[in-house]
Amino acid sequence: MTKPITTRTRRRRRARIIAPVRRRFGLRTRLTLTFALGAAVLSASLAFITFGLTRQNLIDQRQDSAVTRAFANADRLSIELPSATTPIAVTRSLNALSHPNAANAVLASGGRWYATNGSAFDQQSIPESLTVMVAGGQAARMRTPVNGSTQLIVGVPVPDLSAQYFESVPLADLQHTLNGLATTLLIASVLTTIAGALIGYWASRRVFAPLLDVGKAAGAIAGGRLDTRLPEGVDPDLDLISRPFNEMAQALEDRIERDARFASEVSHELRSPLMTLAASIEVLENTRDDLPERARTALELLSADIDRLQQLVEDLLEISRFDVGAITLHLEEVLVVELVYQSVSILGGGGVPVIHDVDTEDLIVRVDKRRFGRVIANLLDNANRYAGGATSVTVERTGDLIHISVEDNGNGVPEDERDIVFDRFSRGSEGGNRSNDTGVGLGLALIDEHVRLHGGRVWVEDRRDGDHGARFVVELQLVDPPPPDANEDDGL
Repeated sequence: MTKPITTRTRRRRRARIIAPVRRRFGLRTRLTLTFALGAAVLSASLAFITFGLTRQNLIDQRQDSAVTRAFANADRLSIELPSATTPIAVTRSLNALSHPNAANAVLASGGRWYATNGSAFDQQSIPESLTVMVAGGQAARMRTPVNGSTQLIVGVPVPDLSAQYFESVPLADLQHTLNGLATTLLIASVLTTIAGALIGYWASRRVFAPLLDVGKAAGAIAGGRLDTRLPEGVDPDLDLISRPFNEMAQALEDRIERDARFASEVSHELRSPLMTLAASIEVLENTRDDLPERARTALELLSADIDRLQQLVEDLLEISRFDVGAITLHLEEVLVVELVYQSVSILGGGGVPVIHDVDTEDLIVRVDKRRFGRVIANLLDNANRYAGGATSVTVERTGDLIHISVEDNGNGVPEDERDIVFDRFSRGSEGGNRSNDTGVGLGLALIDEHVRLHGGRVWVEDRRDGDHGARFVVELQLVDPPPPDANEDDGL
């Protein structure tokens, strides 16, 4: 037999269809990452441009200064060297030149080489290409490694002496300055990226705050607060979302109210003829022995269907009260273990053991006792109908919550039916396969409504001991017990 597709089933199918196309990160995370990435790209670009321009500017300044000084020194040598007649005099004139920034000089004159510091800079340190170019009468410069460090070598011909003057300028201090600048720019880029991420996080909270309001409003409507609306007129752009949302919410509220009124009116209209039929069946039951066998059989079937129809009408009336918000809870603070014992005992379930720890005896919940009793009754009735009866009722504490579970030894509830069994008129495969089942599929739905009305939740799972069967769990919030009397603490 083909099973009807319920609203919750369709919702799960839509979720499975939509889930594969969801992105890995949320909108707020993606906006934050976008701001951070934008800040990183912008700061890295500015840092790269700043470093490049600064580096080029410093190198150009150092080169211009070195070339100017080399030409000045070469001119001075062209004036002083003609009077220097010995190598010592030439070396003395060479050392007397201006050599800032730890610069060193080499002079090639008359087939001999003179150096201010031969260990740091000599003939071997000068590239051959530079030597040939300067010997040909052309001034030149070149950056080249000398003794493990990059240096700028400037060569200037001295035509009056048929000599060549070379000056080496170390660039280590310049490289150290550039390294410091690079480190500073890197730190600035990291800080800018972090600042961009923080700004993005702040902006995402501001931008998506209206969406969070929409989500809260949708959650409130899903929780039964159908009168929830979004504010309008605050922002023209947000009105594009809030106005259609409010219209949708109003249409949904109207539709649910119409359906609830229809179910309520139909149920009320059915109660009167049902009462008449029930009274007629009772009269026939009193004369049961005078009826023929076939009539007694028909009377049994009719009586069972009347009982089932009365149950359906009562459950429909209760459901319609939930839908129209006509349920009023009479909340009381009661001991949860004592309440469970009373509910099980009153419902004729004295044979069902109630299991609990000693530390749960003083736990208090705030419930409507009549409606909570209806929850226990429906759980036990569900176990009787589909699992041969409940095997145990367990009360246990989990943090600030209390779990009340009813276990049976039936066939259990399949994984794919554990959500839909709480839908209205849904009895699952076990209910649908029972020919003697008189349920109408509203018992678990009423449990779900009652528990949600108390701020709790209900679900079904496998038994913890691994045996066959199902475990229906009701979760409620505990009430903090009042503090003990100070006089009792003092033993007075």
